[in-house]
Amino acid sequence: MKKVFWFFTIFWICSCSQERRNNTIRTVETSVVVEKKPEADFSKLKIKAEEALKFCASKNLSKDFCILIDMSLHSGVNRFFIWDFKNNKISKQYLVGHGCGSNSWSKDDSKANPGFSNEDGSHLSSLGKYKLEGRGYSDWGINIKYLMHGLEETNSNALKRFIVIHSWDMMSDNEVFPDGSPEGWGCPTVSNNAMKEIDPMIQKSGKPVLMWIYN
Repeated sequence: MKKVFWFFTIFWICSCSQERRNNTIRTVETSVVVEKKPEADFSKLKIKAEEALKFCASKNLSKDFCILIDMSLHSGVNRFFIWDFKNNKISKQYLVGHGCGSNSWSKDDSKANPGFSNEDGSHLSSLGKYKLEGRGYSDWGINIKYLMHGLEETNSNALKRFIVIHSWDMMSDNEVFPDGSPEGWGCPTVSNNAMKEIDPMIQKSGKPVLMWIYN
């Protein structure tokens, strides 16, 4: 009788131990690592805006607003900021696409780590300050583009490379993180609705507008 008792006791202990192991395995298998959505550093933006205002004053650019694009942020979150100089704050913010480089066009392969280049044919975006001047017809989005005149060594080939700001049907109005924005051949692209808001602001500014792309 004792042998039977010990047999069932050992069987029960082994069963419980196995169940605990199974529960542990299931817990590990079902756990999901949630990637934290990056946020803009507004203190950094404010410092950039202060520098931008001084630059605009020295170059006879609009002192109503400027465009700051923080490429250190994931392309699935808002990183295109319109900074209102008069009220010293962000007035609007949008998603913006960057260049795909050697990756697939229209995908988001470099959403968290874009490359940059000033070389023609690189299909990468260029860092630096630009003067937005020259409104024209675009084959993309709502058919509006602005020429981007590179003001630094890092973006001096922008016009030669046909780098312009335009809208793109594939761009979302809302943040898409953890996905990224579709990547083109180097132009900063925004959604159609974003361009519908940006276009009249640039037209009303009276002077060329500063766009500063930084990382």
